[in-house]
Amino acid sequence: MTFDMNLPSVCISVVLRCWFVVGFVSSIEVTGYSGGGVRITCKYDKIINKRNEKYFCRGKWSECTDQIKTEKNKWVQKDRFSLYDDTSSAVFTVAIRNLSERDSGMYYCGTEMLGMDAYTEVNLKVITDQPIRTVRGYSGGNVIINFKYETQEETLLIYVCKPRKCFLVMNTNRASEWTHDRRFSVHEDRSAGLLRVFIRELNENDSGEYKITVKVSKDYSFFSEFSLNIEKDDCVKSISLSAAAGGSVNISCKYPQSHSSDVKFLCWRSGADLCAEETSVNESRRWRREGKIQLYDDREERLLTGSISHVTEQHSEYWCGVQSDGGHKSFITQVLINLTETNDLNTTYPSSQPPSPSSSSSPSSVSVKTQMITEMTSLDTTITDSSVIFISEVLFLLLFGVPMFLMAMRKNKQTHGIVSVLRSLKFPAVMRLSVKRLCFLI
Repeated sequence: MTFDMNLPSVCISVVLRCWFVVGFVSSIEVTGYSGGGVRITCKYDKIINKRNEKYFCRGKWSECTDQIKTEKNKWVQKDRFSLYDDTSSAVFTVAIRNLSERDSGMYYCGTEMLGMDAYTEVNLKVITDQPIRTVRGYSGGNVIINFKYETQEETLLIYVCKPRKCFLVMNTNRASEWTHDRRFSVHEDRSAGLLRVFIRELNENDSGEYKITVKVSKDYSFFSEFSLNIEKDDCVKSISLSAAAGGSVNISCKYPQSHSSDVKFLCWRSGADLCAEETSVNESRRWRREGKIQLYDDREERLLTGSISHVTEQHSEYWCGVQSDGGHKSFITQVLINLTETNDLNTTYPSSQPPSPSSSSSPSSVSVKTQMITEMTSLDTTITDSSVIFISEVLFLLLFGVPMFLMAMRKNKQTHGIVSVLRSLKFPAVMRLSVKRLCFLI
């Protein structure tokens, strides 16, 4: 038997390729967060495995049970798992939602082959976290949504999306800055392990389902899905106050009844950072002082009041708001402070200002002290003016009245009394009154 040694080189290449692709291909380390989800990308050989069925399974490779199998170029869903086989790119994508710690473990992206299947190991680690479920905002206000995560990657891509529309894409090479897209902003705080999403000027059209996706590498990304509910309320959206430069000013902000037990805060805005400095209070009818800000929460009245001292030009915009258990902030009322050139020491405060603790000086106590000082000053001024008038009368009497009195006594030897003499001299009534005062003192 003779063999044709001139077989096409293509056939030889294909045979060799089949022998070496089977079995273990690669390994991926994936991190997700409880309540959120992950999206994993598995590659395969485009020429050989394009038509083969793909699957995603869990457990030991020898005992791996299929979680879900693919259909070409179509999303397939099964419980919390979704899978899509993109034959044109030779990748199939697996998405897992509503993660919990029980989902941690070893998984496999498999491709069915004649003989031994090709597979990629996926080691999934789920970190316990408080998931984002529902965030509440108010029409005309703002909201900050905090998304916690841990990653050592230097460069990330971050997407903020609603169904079929992404509002913002952020490259964390510029993580120290806010990234803006119309009313949406994103900031990554790596030291705190937080991603902050800020939405301004909320309206009812902003309500809906949102997804925050962090693309860690070409192999996987993790995401969090939540509902944003925009509601109407009866709170004032913006107030303007006046204060002397370097002086103090009082604030008063209402909030919805549903937030009575939540933390209340006052934030100072610095440029793009809506909450550059924050003071919060989480107890009812107890003063909280931090730096130049004092806050007092009256939960029965649904009223947050306080004072800001040492107001300067840079500190001219503040926001009152509430904070939920997940750390998400709803900004309700904007406080704009207009500065004047001089400091008015007799600044008064609204009578509705709650009582302050004895350990600190409150706006009410300042008002009372100011009033007392004003009354004492007025009393001293009145006493001083009366003394000056009396002393002036006595001096005038001594210099002019006494010599004229003696001369009159010599001429008029009959004693008609002091008042008669004064009348004969035609002294004015003021002078006669002064003589009486002098006699009384003698």
